[in-house]
Amino acid sequence: EEFDSYIKELHWAQHFAYLNREEMMDRFAQCLGEFIGTEVVEAERINCHHNYTVKEEHFSKNVWLTRKGAVLADAGVKALIPGSMGTRSYVVEGKGFAPALRSAPHGAGRKYSRTEARKRFTAKDLDSRMTGIVYRPGKEWIDEIPDAYKDIDQVMEDAAKLVEVKHELRQVLNVKGT
Repeated sequence: EEFDSYIKELHWAQHFAYLNREEMMDRFAQCLGEFIGTEVVEAERINCHHNYTVKEEHFSKNVWLTRKGAVLADAGVKALIPGSMGTRSYVVEGKGFAPALRSAPHGAGRKYSRTEARKRFTAKDLDSRMTGIVYRPGKEWIDEIPDAYKDIDQVMEDAAKLVEVKHELRQVLNVKGT
């Protein structure tokens, strides 16, 4: 009974997260359209979960799978693999690699914890690393410095069996919420 209750609430939370991402994308498209003076027409929208639990079949067994720091990379399924707020991100298509449970990394992943990043870096370091990218400066964002994350190019090289890169995205603007 407790497990069923937990799964019900888990699905509710995951659906809420999905709808929240949809709302953020809708608002961004609207604001961008207002800024450029014409309606944004989407060619494609990719809204993929990460850090979620789902029931799937793997190796002829039905299992509850938690993708922590991972996205679904089923054959033909598109996903996003972000770097940091100052590095590239990638639009990918899954290859359905069974030994990895049809999963791929959600992003670069942290090299340093938030606490360690705040000890190692300064707001000046952050400003230096964000040259050419519009972002919200300040000491409260030091833990998000690109240096606190693993090298996204290495992560993508390591994920070559899992996904095919379709598009490479370059940061021009980064907005972190408070």
